[in-house]
Amino acid sequence: METEKLHSYIEELIQNRSDLLEEMEQYAKTHQVPIMELSGIETILQILRIAQPKQILEVGTAIGYSALRMATVLPETNIVTIERDSERYTVAEDFIKRANKEHQISIIKGDALEVESLIEKFGLFDAIFIDAAKGQYKKFFEIYSKYLGDKGIIITDNVLFKGLVCEDTIESKRVRSMVSKIKDFNKWLMEHGEYDSVIIPVGDGVAISKKR
Repeated sequence: METEKLHSYIEELIQNRSDLLEEMEQYAKTHQVPIMELSGIETILQILRIAQPKQILEVGTAIGYSALRMATVLPETNIVTIERDSERYTVAEDFIKRANKEHQISIIKGDALEVESLIEKFGLFDAIFIDAAKGQYKKFFEIYSKYLGDKGIIITDNVLFKGLVCEDTIESKRVRSMVSKIKDFNKWLMEHGEYDSVIIPVGDGVAISKKR
């Protein structure tokens, strides 16, 4: 099966988003802000529709795209999202206001490695979505998994990193280092004694972890 053709076919079937969401997609493309690929976010949204979480924590807001996608399909769900970049935080805040979702989405400004005390007051979460600095995935998981409810799920994006996790030769030292960290995280996650995990090859690779 030709992966690229199949990927294109799946994306062609995805329904149009709202004008605001499509504006965000264009903004991300123009300003080179990484947001989830369509097939990846659609997969996550379907999982969340099934799980029906009431409280979601997102590590890595960027411009608020994923948070707004989740808020749109789960209008009764509260979302807490963390962003350390000041410019992206401001852009996300504006998009969220324009979508009239301020009552549903709370943005925490700061480094996810440093704002645990601001998160713990929200109580337990039914789902946690990790999509921030790839080299810190293990730390993010370790810090925030303690705030996951007993039946909760943790979703981690970019775990296949453009398919480079299965490449033996990578010229760039920086990329090689990043791929090594992601591969280490994937191995650690799949061997974790408290979670059952699966990696789904959609978008840039999505890991779904369920508490045992």
